[in-house]
Amino acid sequence: MTPGSRWAQVRRAGLYLLVSLASAVVTVLALPLLCIPRLTRFWANWHRDRAGWLLGAPMGPDHAPRATGRRAWTDAATGRTSRALLWLPVNATAGLAFGLPALLCVGNIVTALIATPLWWAFRPEGRPRLFIDVPVTDWRTALVLGPLQIIVLSALAYGGFPPIARAHARLCLTTLSHTPAGQLAERVAVLTRTRADVLDAHSAELRRIERDLHDGTQARLVAIAMRLAVARQAFSDHPRDDRFLEGLLRDAHEGTEEAMTELREVIRSVYPPILADRGLDGALTAVTTRCGVPTRLDIDELARVPAAVEAVVYFAVAEALTNVTRHSQATAASVRLSRRADRLSVVITDDGTGGADDRRGTGIAGIRRRVLALDGAVDVDSPVGGPTAITLELPCGW
Repeated sequence: MTPGSRWAQVRRAGLYLLVSLASAVVTVLALPLLCIPRLTRFWANWHRDRAGWLLGAPMGPDHAPRATGRRAWTDAATGRTSRALLWLPVNATAGLAFGLPALLCVGNIVTALIATPLWWAFRPEGRPRLFIDVPVTDWRTALVLGPLQIIVLSALAYGGFPPIARAHARLCLTTLSHTPAGQLAERVAVLTRTRADVLDAHSAELRRIERDLHDGTQARLVAIAMRLAVARQAFSDHPRDDRFLEGLLRDAHEGTEEAMTELREVIRSVYPPILADRGLDGALTAVTTRCGVPTRLDIDELARVPAAVEAVVYFAVAEALTNVTRHSQATAASVRLSRRADRLSVVITDDGTGGADDRRGTGIAGIRRRVLALDGAVDVDSPVGGPTAITLELPCGW
């Protein structure tokens, strides 16, 4: 780890600890209000998100199960509330214990920064003090003890802030995490919810295909049939009118070509023919080649991948690279596929401006639905300013 990245980690950990201290004070002062179940869960979820952010493992919202029965919903909500209530005293105690040293460290660094050049500006009875109880009364004391205090405390922060902050974050996640039974119930709820989303999407897709075939391809085929019927009747009535027959046949030929093009588009939206023709490697090569941003493709040895997984990966990569081209202002992107045992990993990265969000219609929500339907996982790391990394994990050991 480079010194620059280490100091960035120290700043991140210091900010986390100071906010934890502030949240502990708020918890103590607003304890009666925070005992309201809904506010308790909101407060706990906010701490889960912060802990996941620090540990680099963003936590999804702690939703109650859907479509699993009123009793399951009530049991899940009760379990979440009890964990959140347990977190209140833990948060108050841990926030103070972990945050106060960080505040003292940062506060005394700031004191030294002010005392070193400006000690003379204070009244004699209000002289700043370094190393807790050493008054600064002359330039010698200021120039020796001030930098020394900054160096010592900065070294303590450099070595101590990251592990202390990680310990607090792990404590938070441990207290707020599900029991094994709760994890199983949440998993069942997620699968139930994603299966319902997939059924809805499947129904909508079938309606779209039916509409495209009925309003587009079928209409063109009917028009072609009518032109051919007119041409046949005209040939019987006027066998020598070649120009009229030529026009009808030309229109019928052009209509046939257009109908074939529409039919190919409908088929491609159901299952990309390129997957059947070239396989996943060739299909992704075509997608990355057509991308408006220079894209590098790395594919490890994948062995056999189920067709459903291939289709999800193809559509996910295509959608992600479309987002890169339209929204990211990136100059380079990469797609990497690797397989470990029965898990297929897909990582799509770009060096753009970041800020990707499911809620803003960037297509990530669609990618997430496709992946979750196969019991996979999606992680989006896209801080404002970039870079963006979308990681997909899919089971492929069927």
